[in-house]
Amino acid sequence: MRTQPVKRRTVLRGLGMSALGLTAGGTLAGCGIPAAKQSADSCLSTDQSAEQKTLIFSNWPSYMDESDEKVNGQTVLPTLVEFEKRSGIKVTYTPDINDNAEFYAKIRDQLGACQPCGRDIIVLTDWMAARTVGLGWIQKLDHSKIANVDKHLLKQLRAPGWDPNRDYSVPWQTGLTGIAYNAKFTKQVGSFADLLSRPDLKGKVTLLSEMPDTMSFMLKLTGADPAKFSDAEWSKALEKLQGYVGTGHIRRFTGNDYVQDLNAGNIVACEAWSGDVLALQADNPDIKFVVPEEGLAIWSDNMLVPNKASHKANAEALMNYYYDPEVAATLAAWVNYICPVEGAQQAMEKIDPDLVESPLIFPDSATLEKSTGFMALDTAKAKLYETDFNLAIGG
Repeated sequence: MRTQPVKRRTVLRGLGMSALGLTAGGTLAGCGIPAAKQSADSCLSTDQSAEQKTLIFSNWPSYMDESDEKVNGQTVLPTLVEFEKRSGIKVTYTPDINDNAEFYAKIRDQLGACQPCGRDIIVLTDWMAARTVGLGWIQKLDHSKIANVDKHLLKQLRAPGWDPNRDYSVPWQTGLTGIAYNAKFTKQVGSFADLLSRPDLKGKVTLLSEMPDTMSFMLKLTGADPAKFSDAEWSKALEKLQGYVGTGHIRRFTGNDYVQDLNAGNIVACEAWSGDVLALQADNPDIKFVVPEEGLAIWSDNMLVPNKASHKANAEALMNYYYDPEVAATLAAWVNYICPVEGAQQAMEKIDPDLVESPLIFPDSATLEKSTGFMALDTAKAKLYETDFNLAIGG
């Protein structure tokens, strides 16, 4: 089984975005120190790509295709090597993003002060990407240099609320949040209503500790739209969650650590991330992923060019390269998350035919139409909602 980047979807087990005092609005909550905002006028960046054919790329572990071959003791990354050959750009690739909040802490002081953070591309999950864009820490992309992105980006990912024109972000990989169950220990669980009410599941299910994931489904269960909801709708959904917690139906709230319990049968069903399930299925065919009747939550990890990065055009060249369908398919065959590139499924025919019909890499349009992103939140609202959520789950 390929090693999956399991830390990517968790800020800190059981605490969500409030871990380490960090909130979604860009404030170090424990100290009350606001993160410094910038703008294109207040923080100017100079692109030296024409003179310097280099690029520094920070990503998550196990999020790039790898070869068994090693050169000078280093693992070869085939698609990245090919990019260097085609472009003449030397890439320094570092898988040093283990956690959104932890990485935010690394770059916060520099970007808040309009100083270089030592990277030309960083990859952040939607909610953290939204925070950095909102703080004015990210350079605007030149769409004339990323024609492949404009042509091939899945339509469901083209207009997130926090970056409606994709002026600042390009999805690297995407995932879905739905339901997983272990068929060895329970019959199919087809909806969140069933997951949270069936008597045979009481005390044997888990939900996720990341607020946007779990509250997306609580909002759906109360008839609200996770992409656009009011304070009253939030309160109603939160009350519903508190009710499930109070009955003892939910065993606990987890990060990726649900995978071990689900695999062993310690829990029989849970809220789950698609990439985790695909990794489990390689060794355990009893693990099933379900598109709930209520729909799916969708998220992306996004490439961003931070302020003062001096190789923006080089970064755009790499973004454009990875949106070539054949390159995207090669990457997806190794990473196993949803490929955000239209045309990659057809290209997969000659790369790994066994994956062409994988619904967790290439979900069909009907599945994607059932997916919903979570509403972008301003600083105050994010802090309030995170506090509400953590109190409700006992965090």
